[in-house]
Amino acid sequence: MSVVATSPARFTPKQRLILLVLLGAGFMLSVDFSILNVSLPEAGTGVGLDSTGLPWITASFALPAAGLTLLCGRLADLFGRRRMFLSAMVVLIAGSVLGGLAADPETLLTARVLQGLATAMATPAALSLLTTTFAEGTARERVLGLNGALQSAGFTVGALLGGALVSLLGWRAAFFVNVPVALVILVLTPRLMEESRAGGKVRMDVPGAVTVTGGLLAVIYAVLEANVLVAVVGVLLLAAFWMIELRSPAPLASVRILARRTVKWGACAGLVIFAMEPAMIFLTTLYLQDVLGFGPLATGVIFGIPGLASVAAGLLAGRIIGRLGARMVLVASLAVQGAATLPLVFLGTGPAALAILILALFIGFFGHVAAIVAFTVTATSGLPDRDQGLATGITSLTQQVGMTIGIPILSALATTHSVQLTGIHLALSVDVAITLAAASLVWLGLRPRRTQPAATPTPLAVASR
Repeated sequence: MSVVATSPARFTPKQRLILLVLLGAGFMLSVDFSILNVSLPEAGTGVGLDSTGLPWITASFALPAAGLTLLCGRLADLFGRRRMFLSAMVVLIAGSVLGGLAADPETLLTARVLQGLATAMATPAALSLLTTTFAEGTARERVLGLNGALQSAGFTVGALLGGALVSLLGWRAAFFVNVPVALVILVLTPRLMEESRAGGKVRMDVPGAVTVTGGLLAVIYAVLEANVLVAVVGVLLLAAFWMIELRSPAPLASVRILARRTVKWGACAGLVIFAMEPAMIFLTTLYLQDVLGFGPLATGVIFGIPGLASVAAGLLAGRIIGRLGARMVLVASLAVQGAATLPLVFLGTGPAALAILILALFIGFFGHVAAIVAFTVTATSGLPDRDQGLATGITSLTQQVGMTIGIPILSALATTHSVQLTGIHLALSVDVAITLAAASLVWLGLRPRRTQPAATPTPLAVASR
C-alpha cells in the first residue's frame, strides 16, 4: 500500500472509511476488554470457576496477547497486514462465540486464549495499516491521536455501560457484543484496503520466534504467578533471542531497529505508561469500593466522567505534537500522569477525598492518553514501510506487557500492609516514583545527537525533539 500524503485537516472519503474500520476495531477491543473486566465474577460463577481460578480469566487472555504480539507484528510484515487483520477478526469471532456459549471453565479459558490471540494479531496489523496509509508527519499524528482517543473512549464506555449490560443481559453478553462489529469489519476491509507487506523475499526467523515467544510467555507467567524459576527461564530465553538476532540473516526483530533511540526509549516509555496507569485505576477501584464503600456502578461513573478528558487528549495530542515535537509531549505527558497520581497517595476517607480524586483523574487521564499518542509517534517515526509491522508490534507488545505486569506488581505491594488504605498509599507512591523517573530517563535518552550541523530537520528529528 502506498503512503498517501494528505492535508492535516482533510481526509478523502475513502480514508475516512479506512479510519472508521481500523479505529473502530481498536474501539471494539477496548470496549470488550473493559466490559469483560466488569463481568469476570459473574462469568466465573456461571461456569463453576472458584475464586482461586478467577484470575486466570484475565491471565489466559494476557499471556497470548502480550507473548505473541511481536511475532504477529512480524508475520504481518511478511505475509500481509490486511490478511493478518482479517484473520484476527475471524479468531475474535470464534473466541467470542465460544466464550458466550461456555458451560465449563475449560471452554471459557480457551475462549479467552483465542481473544488474546486475536488481540495480538489485530493490534500491530491495524496500527501498521494506519502508519503505512497515512504519511509520517501531521496527518499520521492526527490519526494516532484519534486512535488514542477512541481507545480511551472504549475503556470509558465499557466502564460506564459494562455493569448495566451485564445486569440486563447477563455475563454472556460481554462476549457476544463484539461479534456483529467484527462481522462488519470483515465485510468492509477487503473493499477499502489493499494488501500491505514488506518487500523482498519472505524469510522467517524460526529460532528467534521460538525464543522470544517462549521468553515473553515465561516472564509474563512468572509475574502473574510470582514464580522465580520461570522468570529465570524467561530471561535466559530472551537473552538467547538477542544473541540469535545478532547472527540471524533474516532476524525476527532486527537489532538495528531495536537499537534505534526512538524505538528503544519509546518502548521504555510505553511500558511505564501502560503498567502504571491501569495499576493506579485498579488500586483506586479498591479504594472506592473497599474503603469508601461505593458499588460497581458508582465506581464506573466516577471513572467515566474523567474519561472525557482522555478523549479530549486523544483529539488534541496530534496537534500538540506537531507544534512541540514528540519528545517534549511524551516526557511532559508522562510527568503529568505521574504528578496527577501524587495526590492520591494522601487520600483519606473525608468528604473532600472524592473531589480531589476526580480532579486528579481528569488531569491524569489527559496526560496518560497524550503520552500514549506521543509514545506511538516516537516509536514508529523514521522507519520504512517494510519495518512498520515490527515497529508497531513492539509498541503493541509494550502495551500488552505493561497492562499485564503493572497490576500484579503494585497490588502485591499493596497487600504488604494489613491496613488496606496504607497498602494502597504505598503502591501508589511507587507508581509515582517509577513514572517520574521514567520521564527523566526518556528525556535524556531521546536527546538529539548533534554530530554535524543539519540544514533541514528530518521527520525523525522532529519525533525525537
